[in-house]
Amino acid sequence: MSINWTAHRREAHEIGRTQEFLRQIVYGGNDGIVTTFAIVAGFAGAQADGVAQIGGLAVLVFGLANLFADAVSMGLGEYLSGRSQRDLYRSQRASELREIAENPEQEARELHAILVQRGLCEPDARATAEILTRHPEIMADLMMTYEFGMHDPDEDNPAVNGFITFLSFIVFGAVPLVPYFLLDPTDTTFRLSVLATAGALAALGLLRWNATGERLVRTVGETMLVGGTCAAVAYLVGWIVGG
Repeated sequence: MSINWTAHRREAHEIGRTQEFLRQIVYGGNDGIVTTFAIVAGFAGAQADGVAQIGGLAVLVFGLANLFADAVSMGLGEYLSGRSQRDLYRSQRASELREIAENPEQEARELHAILVQRGLCEPDARATAEILTRHPEIMADLMMTYEFGMHDPDEDNPAVNGFITFLSFIVFGAVPLVPYFLLDPTDTTFRLSVLATAGALAALGLLRWNATGERLVRTVGETMLVGGTCAAVAYLVGWIVGG
């Protein structure tokens, strides 16, 4: 039975992109939730008589201003990081190709040693290295992966990754503020914000579980623990300063 390699590669590529977007969602979403809830928790902790005295408008103004400013910063940071990684990879790969062209014997010895370290027997590693010296493009790709630990980023789109990070930051980061859009700023509103934040962190944990296939308890627990710790610190600082 023949295999449609074009369709197979397309399917594998789509799966990889979905996982990559999930990584951006978790990355931006976690920071968005923690950053915005830090505003709410900080205001709550700073009130000697409780969260009821917090002005709802103040929470929303500071929360939304911080949400959008940090979302733009996160998105642009992801974009610049992706561009820098792509430029670095291309520069390093061009240097590796020059070394292969100028000193193929030395590069063959390096590849031979790498292949032996990765489990090939001496004769197979030597033969493979000799063959690949006649195919410098493939050899450079292998050296980039095994010698420098760098993977080809050309299939990534820094602009798309930056936008996904920005969007995830906004969507998840808005969750702690939702109760303050709907209700007056009372103790109950703050408790609802805490529950909403916990629910958003749990959702991110589920996305991590879906993307990585790791144990459900671990992925959800880690995500909620990290977010909860940051929120508790924000509340404690507000209580110390304002109390």
